Amino acid sequence: MFYHDKNLQYKVRVDKPNPQFATALQQAIGGIEGEIRVCLQYLFQAWNSRGPVKYRDMLLNTGTEEMGHIEMLATAVALNLEGASNDLVDDLVGKNPIVNAIMGGMNPRQFLSSGLGAMAVDASGVPFNGSWVVGSGNIAADMYANVMAESTGRVLATRLYSLTDDAGMKDMLSFLIARDTMHQEQWLAVLEELGQGDIRKVHPIPNSFPQDKELGQYSYAFFNTCIDEERSAGTERRWTQGPSMDGRSEFHEIKIKPQGEEPQLGPPMKEAYAQTEQMKHYGEQS
Repeated sequence: MFYHDKNLQYKVRVDKPNPQFATALQQAIGGIEGEIRVCLQYLFQAWNSRGPVKYRDMLLNTGTEEMGHIEMLATAVALNLEGASNDLVDDLVGKNPIVNAIMGGMNPRQFLSSGLGAMAVDASGVPFNGSWVVGSGNIAADMYANVMAESTGRVLATRLYSLTDDAGMKDMLSFLIARDTMHQEQWLAVLEELGQGDIRKVHPIPNSFPQDKELGQYSYAFFNTCIDEERSAGTERRWTQGPSMDGRSEFHEIKIKPQGEEPQLGPPMKEAYAQTEQMKHYGEQS
């Protein structure tokens, strides 16, 4: 069950409406780096959580916090669009909307579909994609996915911060950037806790699979796939020499060569209606 407070999680103030910035803010709502993504990611991870209850509780808390971030950003989009309606209507009525498709930097759907409001889309108007949500059921894998999500989200928020000179928007974004910092830290803290003080102990993920069942000669080998005889660029390459990150072996480099044969597939299925020539000449060399 979720509860709602009418007051925003943090203040949202727009000193001067800016439709172009409203469009940019859409990326922080419905983009792959946005708040809908992390909100659903943490909540689905929580709802599917098995194991210590404290991790489920933490994910529920943070996923719910992200709902508040979506609300803040949606409010910011709406406030940035306010005052732009007269000019927008003039564009729609007095100009060819096909020629003037991007009206002063505003997504036309922000008027046509949402009445000067936010939508579950990115800055290009592409709808949010649920396939971006990661919830593997492996808590270590999920924590790394969460670190990545918060890292790219923080990169986006800092870029948005640099795009505006509106003091209110900078203040809101500084809050969101700070929360991105904390969330990166908390996911890393979980990984450290899982490793009993040493993140390396959670590797390889899943650490529940017996490593003696994998081909050990390839477990810590960097494959050099360059077609020439040159080694990979540079001489100081941590991933090709020295102890592996999990402390279980040594990195080394292999100039990769084919170890399998050329694939030979079976004949086309008659029921799949390949061309007659495909079935007649099956197996012949071109």
